[in-house]
Amino acid sequence: MKIWRWVFVGILILAACAFKIEAFNLGRSQPTERISGSAGDVLEDDPVGRLKVFVYELPSKYNKKILQKDPRCLNHMFAAEIYMHRFLLSSPVRTLNPEEADWFYTPVYTTCDLTPNGLPLPFKSPRMMRSAIQLISSNWPYWNRTEGADHFFLVPHDFGACFHYQEEKAIERGILPLLQRATLVQTFGQRNHVCLKEGSITIPPYAPPQKMQTHLIPEKTPRSIFVYFRGLFYDVGNDPEGGYYARCYGMEMKILELRASFHVAEKGNTGARAAVWENFKDNPLFDISTEHPTTYYEDMQRAVFCLCPLGWAPWSPRLVEAVIFGCIPVIIADDIVLPFADAIPWEEIGVFVDEKDVPNLDTILTSIPPEVILRKQRLLANPSMKQAMLFPQPAQPGDAFHQVLNGLARKLPHDKSVYLKPGEKVLNWTAGPVGDLKPW
Repeated sequence: MKIWRWVFVGILILAACAFKIEAFNLGRSQPTERISGSAGDVLEDDPVGRLKVFVYELPSKYNKKILQKDPRCLNHMFAAEIYMHRFLLSSPVRTLNPEEADWFYTPVYTTCDLTPNGLPLPFKSPRMMRSAIQLISSNWPYWNRTEGADHFFLVPHDFGACFHYQEEKAIERGILPLLQRATLVQTFGQRNHVCLKEGSITIPPYAPPQKMQTHLIPEKTPRSIFVYFRGLFYDVGNDPEGGYYARCYGMEMKILELRASFHVAEKGNTGARAAVWENFKDNPLFDISTEHPTTYYEDMQRAVFCLCPLGWAPWSPRLVEAVIFGCIPVIIADDIVLPFADAIPWEEIGVFVDEKDVPNLDTILTSIPPEVILRKQRLLANPSMKQAMLFPQPAQPGDAFHQVLNGLARKLPHDKSVYLKPGEKVLNWTAGPVGDLKPW
């Protein structure tokens, strides 16, 4: 039976070559396909002239000094909060007159407190955010008119404004009470989840554009890898407090020892990543490993499919990398809310696999007709698709900065009901864990 499987694999690889499944990369003159219908129109929208944003000037302890203390924040996956601030300071949508502003932005770097390993510790984030809101509500009258309903905040951590890296504790904490009326711009998105506020704008995690640009390979390089993935299958090093975690089909389970994670996996109660490893580590169609080679970006450009399984949260930077390098993302994350979903046709460019169906991943992917694969690649080759996933310096038309502004513009005008009567209060300033109420 195994012999016939290997023969079948050989036929598939030959078929891939015959259908010229080639690399599509940034700046390459390859066939593309425009996104049709409303999604394409939204993707190419220009927000300039459709909204005005007032940027609060906060003491540098909320942003610049934090960055000076640890410049690594400029390169980690949550850096969008820093680059969005810089972008808005020079953006044509910025207004210096708050009376004409549609939106108000408070630049607080809540994910720039890093461990020696570069992992963000969000424990101080609620106090920092609460302090900033107290400041703007005391020094300006605009917060108090709506209690934040015309304000937006970037909260790019794993579980957004729940401000905890463990899902269970993030859910228990909930979204910071003072942000209940504001619009949140966050990387985390999972339907029917406590940490995803209704009306949030879901953005991609930050991936360094210049770094990816330097790893482009010749455009005629064939895609000789069928399925590609590099990363942890049993997450044992992402817990700043020293525990071990692995997600189990949409839930997070704490495992105190590495051995325990393997023991649970052997019983079949595995997370999506563990299921990938156990089922396909010896399958020649799958180039998967825990090693992260220096040729990682080049390898993605040689692959037809790139696995994007849920990990610590339902998303990861692999989603951005796959789109940029024209590798069809295989999204394994139940109920995920994807970045800019009203502009990017994820169903057309990606492949969605339920977490429970991971053991059938080989059958699912080999059953996709070559013409469908080619169309997904043509759509991925569209430069506007790639641009929407990036936060470049300087900003460029249609990039992720502009998609955030488009999302804000589509929420205008604000409903009259968001404006409070003089002296009216809705939010509870003393709600939340006692530790979050301490001064910052």
